[in-house]
Amino acid sequence: MQATAALLPCGQRLHLHHGPIDLIIGAEGDRARAFEAAQARFASVLTELMAELPLLRTATSAPRARGAIARRMQTAVAPLAPFEPVTPMAAVAGSVAEEILAAMTTAADLTRAYVNNGGDIAIHLTPDAQFTMAMAAHDGAGLGRIRITHADPVRGIATSGRHGRSHSLGIADSVTVLAATASVADAAATLIANAVDLPGHPAIRRTPANQLTDDSDLGTRPVVTGCGALTPAEIDRALTNGAARARAIPHIAAASLHLAGQSRTIGARALIHQESPEHA
Repeated sequence: MQATAALLPCGQRLHLHHGPIDLIIGAEGDRARAFEAAQARFASVLTELMAELPLLRTATSAPRARGAIARRMQTAVAPLAPFEPVTPMAAVAGSVAEEILAAMTTAADLTRAYVNNGGDIAIHLTPDAQFTMAMAAHDGAGLGRIRITHADPVRGIATSGRHGRSHSLGIADSVTVLAATASVADAAATLIANAVDLPGHPAIRRTPANQLTDDSDLGTRPVVTGCGALTPAEIDRALTNGAARARAIPHIAAASLHLAGQSRTIGARALIHQESPEHA
């Protein structure tokens, strides 16, 4: 299967797709040149990642990867090793978004741009530009809004949880992280979502990851496949576990944690405006 590219009906956004990678790209400024650069760089992304996949599925940063995206992935997860075993794959979506955005901003003069890789977003802003987005639950319900200006130390947004595209070790409905880069946000969101958990709780169903996906980088680690009813106190305890992990992880600006109608905001609350009354 070859990489495909198409302008969306509005004519202002580009859709790039290749295998598991699905990007929505927006740009303001020299949009045509930026989209051309994005498409050219995207053509080889999946091939590059596949060439180093065995290395990227191991929980170690040595040896150093060759490809630019793979190196971004390794750099993003390196500070997270003390918290739990983590492979560079925890940062793959954010790293791809970063790489495509870098190609765009190198080739074109842009005032604002973003690359959205399935909810993991790399952002480019010049003075007076801003980026806003809505957070939504897996059922479409609104969870709040994010607003980032050029002055904010955030150029990456990522979301993880048990309803996402990847397996999760925790029970979070969603965890959204804001960080300086999309790769760091991606890796941090994964680990924080893993920590929103109640180990051993009988209402939580788990299955070894490799029984669901043969080549999962999680191996035999049990991932969440379902979660029954929890009491308000149990939900609060699970979110408290995730909030503690969020506070401990370096290099993130803010995090928004959601589970069964309760929410927590960690860090720079001015960036995240929640619709839930629950805060921490």
